[in-house]
Amino acid sequence: MSPTSLSQVLVVCRTELTNWGRDRRSIFSVLIGSLFGPLIVAFMFNTMASRQRQVEDVKIPVVGAEHAPALVDWLRQQPGIEIVAGPADAQEAVRTKREDVVVVIPKDFAEKFSASKPAQVRFISDSSSQSARPRLQRIRGLFQRYNSEIASLRLIQRGVSPVVASPLQLEDVEVSSSQQRAAQILSFIPLFIMMAAFTGAMSITTDSTAGERERGSLEALLINPAPRGAIATGKWLAGTVTSMASVLITGALLYAIFEYIPLQDLGLRFRLGGPQLVGVLAAVLPLCPFIVAIQMYLATFAKSFKEAQSYLSLLMMVQMIPGFLATMYPLSSKAWMYFVPWVGQQVLLTDVLGGKSPSVLFFIAAALLNVVIAAIAVQGTTALLQRERIIFGR
Repeated sequence: MSPTSLSQVLVVCRTELTNWGRDRRSIFSVLIGSLFGPLIVAFMFNTMASRQRQVEDVKIPVVGAEHAPALVDWLRQQPGIEIVAGPADAQEAVRTKREDVVVVIPKDFAEKFSASKPAQVRFISDSSSQSARPRLQRIRGLFQRYNSEIASLRLIQRGVSPVVASPLQLEDVEVSSSQQRAAQILSFIPLFIMMAAFTGAMSITTDSTAGERERGSLEALLINPAPRGAIATGKWLAGTVTSMASVLITGALLYAIFEYIPLQDLGLRFRLGGPQLVGVLAAVLPLCPFIVAIQMYLATFAKSFKEAQSYLSLLMMVQMIPGFLATMYPLSSKAWMYFVPWVGQQVLLTDVLGGKSPSVLFFIAAALLNVVIAAIAVQGTTALLQRERIIFGR
């Protein structure tokens, strides 16, 4: 590219960024797109951690506690457990959300327990309630512990070792790191980061193409002696700048948020440090030119700003499919995946967040592929700007 063409590209880029900066709604949309992912992550994990902490101190409403005094005394001795009298109508109390879980001990509990017969204990709960599930699991775990202890004591009383009742000794050997296991649970984070690249350029891309076509200013712009390629490249460069800015904001917020999210309360060990943040940016930033070029090419076909938004909304839904599939079916790192736009970034992000160190060649290959496809799409947009139907059709 000649120095004259480069200066023309920079003039167009600066003009588009200036016009975009004057529109507060566009800036607001970019900020919302950048903040959406980190805020959702922070809210969701803080809520989950709060619920998990609430389970540590549990009040157990018990109906018929007088029928099993030894069991109730054992429960009272457990840390964080308080036994209270259960409601008269346990099912109605749970149905109306006055109680999450109610334990009911039948009248014949002591008789069956003394006869070494299975004594029934009922848990009244609502499985559709999200807040009730952790409490129910905690209470069930306590009763299972009591059940195991009594079973062992009965075997010892009869002169039988409790080991006889356990013919198999099961042992789990975990070869993955805690970072990798946490990354699988947090597999939706790469989707948020990549969507920031998409939404960050959406407003300026649609306004600089379909918006100008709708207002009729595209004709006046193309009258200038600047080559159509310089104009298209300048618009693409402006969109790339806003897209990268959105990714940087999202990455910085995630880096800050993960310093305060109490993941340890959820049993997760995950660290988003400086090396991981650099890897994330190295994977996603090269995606921005590709996304902007495709957006600009599609938006140029639109006759109005709203029509362009509908095209890009469909494109956004299509690009979200690999991310959603990755949350349900974790991607395995296969060499060919790094050479597929969007999917390659998804795999790189999963590797980086999982504590792996992908080869630098994979980062370079994915970046070059995105830049090449972006250049082809910009050339396609340049060709569209040569058509009279695109310039004058409104």
